[in-house]
Amino acid sequence: MTAPCPTACGVLKLLSEVRRKPLGTGPIHNYFLFTGPRATVIFYLVNILHIISSPRKAASASIQLGNGIIEKLEAAYPGSTVKVHDLATTPFPHLEEAKLQSFFTPAESRSPEQQAAAKHSDDAIQEIKDADVIVIGAPLYNFGIPSTLKAWVDHIARAGITFRYTAGGPEGLITGKKVYVAMSSGGIYSEGPSAGYDFVAPYLKAVLGFLGITDVTVVRAEGLAIPGVQDTAVQKALDSVVIEALQTEEVL
Repeated sequence: MTAPCPTACGVLKLLSEVRRKPLGTGPIHNYFLFTGPRATVIFYLVNILHIISSPRKAASASIQLGNGIIEKLEAAYPGSTVKVHDLATTPFPHLEEAKLQSFFTPAESRSPEQQAAAKHSDDAIQEIKDADVIVIGAPLYNFGIPSTLKAWVDHIARAGITFRYTAGGPEGLITGKKVYVAMSSGGIYSEGPSAGYDFVAPYLKAVLGFLGITDVTVVRAEGLAIPGVQDTAVQKALDSVVIEALQTEEVL
């Protein structure tokens, strides 16, 4: 397979886990090498995970906003991968005794029933580990996150797996990730008299930070129920998102 590069034409190769470069505080796992007779040009890629929690599909502002953020990421990093996990269509079950017991049982000691009980959590954690960038759609429902999103959080917060307790306090074990929270709300909660009713952004930043994910950007499409504001709320939020892509590099 051949492809052009700024200095020469050459062979396109996809390498994984070979070279790491920072995206915010996180690593880039993949890159393309365009190899020619005079130079090798590196184009960086990202693995993107999109968590959807709204059941409103195309009518959802948080989904529209999340998709818009991902479009900007793909424009900055052409060829990047996107995995979508729609919690409205494939929800996580609420925690019950069998699941909690499976979480606290070492993987090698689990019974077949416990392995099945832990699968949702194990799979969700692996999705996060595989991602460089996570886009979380988070509509504000009654001042908090949807119950489907809370169930997802309950499955990714695992002592000894995604965080641990030490003599110096808790330590997050999921590091090197960039998160965009695509938040939507009918009112204005970023400032003004309703700011104290926003339990979406503070909660997600707190729980993600507890797990080690501290590079979190909250993008708000707000005022969606306010005449004169609602028609431009999503676009205004998208316009505020600036993706600073890694520059391509020439290795002579």
